[in-house]
Amino acid sequence: MFSVTVRDHMMIAHSLRGEVFGPAQRLHGATYVVDATFRRAALDADGIVIDIGRAAEALHEVVAELGYRNLDDEVELAGLNTTTEALARVVADRLADRLRDDGLDGLVVTLHESHVAWASYERPL
Repeated sequence: MFSVTVRDHMMIAHSLRGEVFGPAQRLHGATYVVDATFRRAALDADGIVIDIGRAAEALHEVVAELGYRNLDDEVELAGLNTTTEALARVVADRLADRLRDDGLDGLVVTLHESHVAWASYERPL
């Protein structure tokens, strides 16, 4: 399996539901480094997985939709506990919608909370 990864970042505000989150139940900010890894079993006719510029542009569009927002106020995310894991899936699904026709086989999105903690979501395309 071949892969290409691009990186961006986003800053959000949110609160988490559940006592397990302690003080993070209150409104707080988070800055995520976001990696999107695109996978393909065989290279396309041009010998690539995906054009890196196209991949970076699609990722930037998705993080721009979420960045600098209080996710608690976003209608599309109503009812979602916006954990790092859940946000990785939101980003992956939005990327998949943009790139569905690019002949890719899979996608992994990783949100890095810090240099020591991150979460990923992997899905087929």
